[in-house]
Formats: sequence, C-alpha cells, structure tokens
Amino acid sequence: MDGKDVRDTALLDTIASPQDVKRLSPGQLVQLCGEVRAFLIDSVSKTGGHLSSNLGTIELTVALHRVFTTPKDQIVWDVGHQCYTHKLLTGRREGFARLRKADGISGFPCPAESVHDAFTAGHGNTSLSAAIGMAQAKKLRGEPGKVIAIVGDGAFTGGMIYEGMNNIQCLSNLIVVLNDNKMSISKNVGAVAQYLTRLRTDPRYFKAKRDVESLLDQTPIVGGAIKTTIQAAKSVLRRALYHSTMFEEMGFQYVGPVDGHDVCELAALFDAYRQEQSAPLFVHIITKKGKGFLPAEENPGEYHGVSAFDLNHLTNPDIAPDSSFSTMFGRQLAACGETDPKLCAITAAMKYGTGLQYFYKQHKERFFDVGMAEQHAVTFAAGLAAGGMRPVVSIYSTFLQRGYDQIIHDVNLQRLNVLFAVDRAGLVPGDGETHQGIYDAAFFSELDDFCVVSPCNYAELTHWLHVLLQADGPRALRYPRGSEDEALAALGCSGKPFDVFAAQSGTAGTALVTYGAETAPALEAAHRAAQQGTLADVYKLTVIHPLPEGLCEALHGYRRIVFAEEGIRNGGIGEHLASALLRRGCTAQFRHIAVPNLGLLHASVDELRARFGLDAAGLAAVLTERAGTGCS
Repeated sequence: MDGKDVRDTALLDTIASPQDVKRLSPGQLVQLCGEVRAFLIDSVSKTGGHLSSNLGTIELTVALHRVFTTPKDQIVWDVGHQCYTHKLLTGRREGFARLRKADGISGFPCPAESVHDAFTAGHGNTSLSAAIGMAQAKKLRGEPGKVIAIVGDGAFTGGMIYEGMNNIQCLSNLIVVLNDNKMSISKNVGAVAQYLTRLRTDPRYFKAKRDVESLLDQTPIVGGAIKTTIQAAKSVLRRALYHSTMFEEMGFQYVGPVDGHDVCELAALFDAYRQEQSAPLFVHIITKKGKGFLPAEENPGEYHGVSAFDLNHLTNPDIAPDSSFSTMFGRQLAACGETDPKLCAITAAMKYGTGLQYFYKQHKERFFDVGMAEQHAVTFAAGLAAGGMRPVVSIYSTFLQRGYDQIIHDVNLQRLNVLFAVDRAGLVPGDGETHQGIYDAAFFSELDDFCVVSPCNYAELTHWLHVLLQADGPRALRYPRGSEDEALAALGCSGKPFDVFAAQSGTAGTALVTYGAETAPALEAAHRAAQQGTLADVYKLTVIHPLPEGLCEALHGYRRIVFAEEGIRNGGIGEHLASALLRRGCTAQFRHIAVPNLGLLHASVDELRARFGLDAAGLAAVLTERAGTGCS
C-alpha cells in the first residue's frame, strides 16, 4: 500500500456524490485514488469480496466520474465485480461495512440499489451488447449522454463481445474501455505510441482535423482525392503503430494504449472525446490487477475474490481449501486420469475455483481452459466426445446457464459422452442473485435420460464420480460450494440412488424428501418435529433425475409428502416428483418448498435458507403443522 495509513481518508471523507469529484484539482485526483485504494484494502480485508479487480480500476473509475455525469451518462461494467470504487463515489460508503451481507450493499451493480447503477451484471462479456442497446435507446428517444462499457481483457475470450462489436453501427454516444490487465492486444506501448495518444487527445488536434477536412471538402477536383489519400496513409500508420485494425475495421475510433493508472491522463482523454466523438470510441488502457497492494499484484488470482483476512498476517486468503467439494473432485479426477488416457478436463477460466489445477499438473496435454466462453466449452466437449475422448466439463452452476443451448443441441441431441461437473450448485453466499446455482437441476431435468447426481458428502462425490466416469451419454454431477457438513459426512455412502432415514419409533405418516446439501437441515427438522410428537421419514435422493426406480412406490403410502430443495420451484425436482406421484394415483398431500425466481438477496446460505423456509426451523414448522388437503 506504499506505506499509506489506511485511516488517512481526509479527501475521501469529503466525497458524498460524483459531483464532488468534479471540483478536485489534478493533484487531488491522485490523492483521492490513493485514499480509495487504502479504504478498499482495509474494508475488503474485514468483509471479504473482490479485491484485485477493484484495485486495478480505481483511476479509471475516478476519471470517468470526473468527466461524465451519472445517471445521464451510463456506466456498464462487464462482470460487475470491479464496481467498488464506483459505489464508493456514488454515496454508498457506509454500506461497505456490510458488503455482500444481508441488508448490506451488493458486490455487483444493482439498479435497485442506486440510480447510478445502470445494469446488473454478474457474468462476463455481456457489457458491450447491453451498452449498445442502451446507447441505441438514447438515440431513439433523443436523450443526451454517453454509454460507457468497461470490458476486461478476459471477456474477449467469449464470443458475445464479438457479436456486439459486429453491431455497433454509428453510435457516437458509445464508448468502450478495454481494461487490459493480462493479455496485450496491442503490444506497442512505446514512446511514439504514447506521444500519438497524447496528441490525439489534445483539443487542438480536433480543431486542426476539422479545419483540414473542411478545406479539402471545399477544394474542387483534387480535394476529395487528397483527403482519401491522407486517410489511407493515417490508417497504414495506425496499423503499424497500434496493431488495432480489428477494432477500427469494425467501426470503432481506436485510442490507446493508455496508462490506466494515470488518472489525469485518463480524465483528459475522456474529456477530449466527450464533445468531439464522431463514432463509437474504443479506449485501450493498460492496468495492473491488485495495483497498490503487493500481495495482490504478485498473486492477483489468489486475491480475486477473498474471504476476510488479516492485513498484519497475510497468507493466500482464498486458495481452494484442502477440504472442499471442489478440491475433492479435482484430486479424484486427476487420479482417474492416470488410468484413463481418454479422460479430458475442460473449464472456463476457473481452473483453481473448480479444483482442476490437480488435473492440469498431472495431465497438462488433456486439460483445456477455454477462457470466459461457456458455450464454446460445451460444444468443444461435444467435439472431443465425437472424436472418441471422454471429456469432463467443470463449470460453476451459475455460469453453465450460458451453455444451455449447447447442452441441448450439441451434447444431448447426439447422446455424446460428456460429463458435466457442476460446481457451486444450490444456494451460494455473498455474491447474490447473479451467482446462485439454483437453475441447473431444473434445466437438466427437462432432458429425458440425462442422469443427474447430487451427492451430499465427499464419500458420495467420490463414489458417484467413478460411476459416472464409466457411464455413457450426457450426465451431470452437481455439488455445493465449500466443505461437507459434519453430520452429512457421518452418513457415508450407500451407493444407492436414494436412502431412507426412518423415524425411530412408530410409523411416520409424513415423508420429507430432499437432496444434496439440503439434507442437513432436513434431518435436523425431522429430529425437531419428532420432539414435538410428529414423526417424519427423511428420503435423501442422490440420483435426482430421472427419478430413481422404486421411489414413487415407496412414497405411495404416506399421508403427507414434503419436498425441500435448494433450487427453483418452477420446473424443479419437486415438481417432477409431484407429477410422477399424481400419475400413479397418489392422494397424499404434497408440499413443495423451494427457491422463488425472485428475491435472491446477497446473504449467507443459512440466512437464505431461513428466508425461503429451507432451514431446519422452517421445515420443522411445516412438518408439525396440521395436515390439510391438496398440494402446495
């Protein structure tokens, strides 16, 4: 932190809105950036959150708010987890004490939270398409203002960015900022390129350009020809210096590379083009992830999304723990790769998050990180399978949504041998509505004969991974974030598609059915209900689709059936079970407790379960209430 006292935020203390940034001198802008950096390091160390990406975009954000005026001008963040400085400058400083917690501010842009947040984004390479639509809407409605899309270099590994660039048209109110902190699209950052960047952002440049073009347009016979020749020569020079033909040929006015940590240069650039922009503007800035915090600069991936950590005793704060579903899966898959030369592993920019670093180290030639491109990951896996390999695609549940068309069309239609390892399935803490893993069980279950397994502990994960690796056709193994529950670990693994934990005394008239991590509150709920005189048998599904053979027959004799799942209600596994029971003439009262499509706030998993009635207390209350009739 360059020795700066984290408590020294005298200038930041005076910033209550973006308007306060506009009155600062150039020297104060630099000071403000330093104080914001100190504040974020101190704050995130206490609450957890995304650190590296936010430290890399401080100067950019300050410069944007120095020049532009939100919400008239709209800033669209790609992914969105780098919006902390933006939130800090738009009046939400007090909310950082409860960042990503219940009743606190979201870690992502949230229009419901502030008028300064233009668009909700938690998935990558979405910003440009959204910004193009917003800029076009401004044109159609005759509204003033710019739309600025902030795109990280990682987003350029996803195809949606290129789909957007192909449709920018002539939007002179659109600005795209490439935040290049990893790959160098344009490697020419020497003195000549920097000089030309400064020259092209000088207001005198625009005046001279307009005067020359006007003179040539008025010169008969040769004026147009000379103008064309000059433009062609400029294009050749730009190509030689910037290597930026892709952006310019797609219709952008390209500027860069620019030092993304020089707040004054950035502000001057944006101010110069704010009035003189004649085409969609593409600004290429070079930044450093984790800027100003040495551990994050040296290991930006390890400080990308972190839990709370001690600034005085630094360790790697968010490397996947030795004990987690992700690491257990990764180690087991790497071991299987020793005996199966056809086994391949694919991820989408989440090697460490999914535990695939173990496979990478042992079988590098069969490991593929395709970048932020989930659609490609799925179809690439289909191609591998069609070529005789046995691919495993490991992606977070929330991101796998993006490849659903490819799952249906490219994998399932041809019944290809692709195994989906769905990480972070179910409720996820902190990141809120954009990162919940609540849809995969429902969308997989719409595909006939698509086997879906949801283990509740490491023993089941290990057993069923080996079973599924030997199976054929499309299939999925889904598991929660973090470590196994101690009570669930004690259950071991029966190897059966479903298990029954019967009430200890007497015959139960109620069955509580569930799967995965939700098994822990279900067992506790049955225990609490028994203490109040209501007996319930707990059915724990491991294979959740197709519904296991014998399940409906086993449930047929109960008066009440309660189904609880950490997935969406509509189209969820509970609805499939209710339909199957109804077809078999079951007359039991059926109650389905699941997650609604709306109201997914950022909170801990326990808080989210309580909100939706999926905690032990909520389930016990349902079990002990007087039985009614019908279904709900």
